[in-house]
Amino acid sequence: MAGPIRSFIPHAFVRDVPTSIAFYERLGFTVGNSFTPDGADAPGWAWLSSERGDLMLGTAREPIDPAQQRVVFYAYCDDIAATHAELAGAGLKVDPITKPFYNPGGEFQLTDPDGYLIWIAQI
Repeated sequence: MAGPIRSFIPHAFVRDVPTSIAFYERLGFTVGNSFTPDGADAPGWAWLSSERGDLMLGTAREPIDPAQQRVVFYAYCDDIAATHAELAGAGLKVDPITKPFYNPGGEFQLTDPDGYLIWIAQI
């Protein structure tokens, strides 16, 4: 092998890229790049970035079934209570904060528009 993998970025297929961009912007992501196909009025692909995370979004070719999503995104924040309150205040449906044995700082779950689970945990 020429060297270690330097970056690993999930690419989620979604129903509507602009809707997903708006959702992930509420989590602190910004659009770093996007592509709008000829004749389209909205991007069909986007690269989002946050402080230490990246996510690519692309338009799904088949219908999205939230029950079939098999990837969970795990995100870390500095202040779990403040992040929870901010996202709830922004209108996102967030589950209560729990403190499981493996994360005594706390974590909570929310679901994106396509059914992907996002766990946000205290770093």
